[in-house]
Amino acid sequence: MNIQELKIFKHLASSLHFGRTSQACNITPSALTRTIQRLEEEAGKKLFIRDNRSVSLTRAGIRFRAYAEEMIKNWRKLQNDLSIDEEILRGEISLYCSVTAVYSILLPMLKRYRKLYPEVHINLQTGDAANALQKLLNGEADVAIAALPEKFPAGLEFITMIETPLVFIAPAHADKEFMSDGPSIDWRTTPMIMAERGLGRQRLDSWFKDHDIQPNIYAQVAGNEAIIAMVSLGCGIGVVPRLVLDLSPMRNQVSTMAVSPELAPFRVGVGTFQKNMANSTVQAFWRIASQQATEAKDAVAKQK
Repeated sequence: MNIQELKIFKHLASSLHFGRTSQACNITPSALTRTIQRLEEEAGKKLFIRDNRSVSLTRAGIRFRAYAEEMIKNWRKLQNDLSIDEEILRGEISLYCSVTAVYSILLPMLKRYRKLYPEVHINLQTGDAANALQKLLNGEADVAIAALPEKFPAGLEFITMIETPLVFIAPAHADKEFMSDGPSIDWRTTPMIMAERGLGRQRLDSWFKDHDIQPNIYAQVAGNEAIIAMVSLGCGIGVVPRLVLDLSPMRNQVSTMAVSPELAPFRVGVGTFQKNMANSTVQAFWRIASQQATEAKDAVAKQK
């Protein structure tokens, strides 16, 4: 077995989905199956239980996952140690964030990182921001860009890059359709497009609870862009970060609504766990993130 096979196994042990692992690891489904079969042959045990509906780890698979994680950790440490000896940073770093975060936050940092450390392999994954913390917890990413969670997990390091408000949105020029009695919203009949999970959903649930409102949920979707799309189609109103709305290609198809009191804003930034800071590639990225955050604060201060 080799490190790449162990990385593929580790991803599958986390996703428990052959299709997602095949896509994420850029490997064909048949090649993925053969890789797992080779690992099982070398281990002498079945590592996964697979049927038409689900995939799960066997007891041997659980133990093998711990072995794989340790081997990958040691390999990366060796790469870092060797690069330090040569005074040339090598190895790899895995990043996770939403597409919006790539454009608004990550891109300037990556440009600096690539210029300073061209020998480091960057593994960038994009997806729903609500999955960012879990990606870090599962070890699928070294660094993630996401909103600061309500509950701060032990060992999480976080650098705030920007603050963005959460805004209510309605179909463009049609928010009157969701109003009754003048400026008041009839929440009993107003259809809501809500996120399946994530900090935005938590904030909105708390807002409804504080106001003793039972929302009329039309649909629950994954990702802020899906909320904007559903709202633009006239299916209801939703709540998204202003940052996402401003960068959305559908921003002109929705309008913001004046709803009081406002939801608490998001603090969006770069996060990692302290254990990842032992990785010199993460340390280097962290220095760049800290520098960019400082520059952003200085720019805001000069405007005031």
